[in-house]
Amino acid sequence: MASCMRKPAVSDGWIPLFNGKDLNDWSIKIAGYPLNENYGQTFRVSNGVLQVSYDHYTDFGVKYGHIFYKQPFSAYLLSVEYRFTGEQAKGGPGWALRNSGIMFHAQNPQTMGKDQDFPISIEAQFLGGNGKDERTTLNLCTPGTNVVLKNELYTPHCINSSSRTFHGDQWVKAQLLVLGDSLVKHMVETDTVLVYTKPQIGGGNVINFDPAVKVDGKLLKEGYIALQSESHPVEFRKVELFNLEKYMDNPAELNKLLQRLRTN
Repeated sequence: MASCMRKPAVSDGWIPLFNGKDLNDWSIKIAGYPLNENYGQTFRVSNGVLQVSYDHYTDFGVKYGHIFYKQPFSAYLLSVEYRFTGEQAKGGPGWALRNSGIMFHAQNPQTMGKDQDFPISIEAQFLGGNGKDERTTLNLCTPGTNVVLKNELYTPHCINSSSRTFHGDQWVKAQLLVLGDSLVKHMVETDTVLVYTKPQIGGGNVINFDPAVKVDGKLLKEGYIALQSESHPVEFRKVELFNLEKYMDNPAELNKLLQRLRTN
């Protein structure tokens, strides 16, 4: 996949992927529908917030959806503020209650099959508390991918983070530090809750894909960023990214910058 990084669009270096006004910079892919058919207005903007909503659905079925930012990135700090709201859509699977996420290092949405359920990608999974059970967030799931965890190839589909549980409809700040095909960190509020390396194509948990796209063993150095629709309403009020590509050859400068970004 060709790299097409751009310089930061704002003076402090943060690129606002979601502009708070519209979805013009995004592409939509919902399983069972062609690219950019926004079934039931699943993805919409209201009062400056990007909403994932199901009020026009009669039954969720298997309409797993993703909204992709228009360009790929390789090395970055991604910051997202999200919250779950309301009730799960009728017909949504039990495991998808208060469940959403960020897909990153994802395949180009133009290469997804019409009936493909999830993009080949790494997922930072959001889980909201159900009011009684402990449910960590910023977990790792791997549709068509694997990672290296504690120096060993990790092939199960999901692993929990060490985060606390966020019950109710409260806003949660999630951050991802993604350094090409080397290091990935999941961070919630001020805590680092999961660390792994060498994201790569491999494994299962994705269907109806083009076999030419799924090159098992290929390290994922870059890819698209997508927000997920899995049957529970969710809102995003901030999606912004600090591009770190130009710092990758200078570890000392990179670490200094990351310390400043994390303390602001």
